[in-house]
Amino acid sequence: MISFIKGILDYMTEEWIIVDVNGIGYKIYISSSTVSKLPSVGKEVKIFTHLQVKEDELALYGFMSQDELNMFERLISVSGIGPKGALGTLSTLSPADLCMAVITEDIKTLSSAPGIGKKTAQRMILELKDKINTLEAVGLGGETVLEVQQNGTAEEAIFALTALGYSRVDAAKAVKEVFKEDMSVEEMIKAALKKLALI
Repeated sequence: MISFIKGILDYMTEEWIIVDVNGIGYKIYISSSTVSKLPSVGKEVKIFTHLQVKEDELALYGFMSQDELNMFERLISVSGIGPKGALGTLSTLSPADLCMAVITEDIKTLSSAPGIGKKTAQRMILELKDKINTLEAVGLGGETVLEVQQNGTAEEAIFALTALGYSRVDAAKAVKEVFKEDMSVEEMIKAALKKLALI
């Protein structure tokens, strides 16, 4: 198992890179979110990798963080999602947003990823919910989940925002940012809508 590759970024496209490690070039498939975090060609880079073994080929998939790699490996464990589908999902959603979407059963957010329809999103929730706990979401910056579950007013505001067409993840983030203990549901919705208008 190749856990990571550290070397010089030799070549880069939108879908893959080549990393030169002591004169050997490793081709690594990446997500578009990884592309945006890469250094310029000629600089040193460390990529966390997953080695996919098939009968006719070996393929490396790479990520800038261990969190992204962990989420990729969970996504490809879902029946019907292959490495390309998992990369596409991580190009659209961060690990924190994915965790929150799974925990809150936010089908709309999950199906915003390319190639992920409503049925696949439901399967993701079903197969990943037990593998992603709330504490992990908090560690990834998804502390909204805990606070929302513990506050009825915030939950009502989030429900109203999702009824207006916002995803549960975006609604929860907006409510988290404006949340004050003494706010009414109406005040919370108005303040959250202003935040959402700026996104």
